[in-house]
Amino acid sequence: MDGQTIERYGAELFAAWRNRVPVAPLVEREPDLSIEDAYRIQLDFIARRVAAGETIVGKKIGVTSKVVQDMLGVFQPDFGQLTSSMICDEGAPIDLSGLIQPKAEAELAFVLKEDLVGPGITAADVIRATDYVVPCFEIIDSRIRDWKIKIQDTVADNASCGVFVLGKAKGDPRTLDLAAATMTLEKNGELHSTSTGASVQGSPVNAVAWLANTLGELGIPFRAGEVILSGSQSPLVPVVDGDELVCTVGGLGSCRVTFTGTRAP
Repeated sequence: MDGQTIERYGAELFAAWRNRVPVAPLVEREPDLSIEDAYRIQLDFIARRVAAGETIVGKKIGVTSKVVQDMLGVFQPDFGQLTSSMICDEGAPIDLSGLIQPKAEAELAFVLKEDLVGPGITAADVIRATDYVVPCFEIIDSRIRDWKIKIQDTVADNASCGVFVLGKAKGDPRTLDLAAATMTLEKNGELHSTSTGASVQGSPVNAVAWLANTLGELGIPFRAGEVILSGSQSPLVPVVDGDELVCTVGGLGSCRVTFTGTRAP
């Protein structure tokens, strides 16, 4: 795909994000779109957000668990970059008017104290480089109309990043069994789902190592201080005004998020 076409789709996704108006699936218009070109579109999209004043604060892996893959019809992980405007404070309601078609997912976030530069990163390297882990919610939000996505669409669309909330409970990955730890998700006071970290590529640590190596092949390092979202351990939960979600990780603690307002039409 030539550079002009890459820039056209990057500009289209940036406009969709800024105006909260979804676009037709890219793969419908570009049947031969490769993941490599999709990532080039993502980089253009993100560059436009950075030029508008945002900064890169981390990375994310998505579509890691079977339950989410089955729900979206995407059967391999995707990846994206987190920016400063995506950060939401725990305890402050998330305003749905800034989103298009939001869905919440509960997961584990890693906050790094050292750089990780793939390829060649192992699970042990991830644990050594991690300062702490926290329970979190990511509110994903596709700029592709009606969530009709293939892997190329979601990679180009920055892995459907919306916003995210980090819990205040911090844990040491050297003392926690992140694969065995149970995560419960409650919606409006009722149990919605349960899972363990093993649902994410055998362990959230494995998922972070995979992402470090995948982005390393593309020349993108993890930097000290960055937040790495390791992938959903829950089914995707559509959210509306007044909803409250709480995820709790055994041995670690909880993260709570509430929603207000009406999503973009």
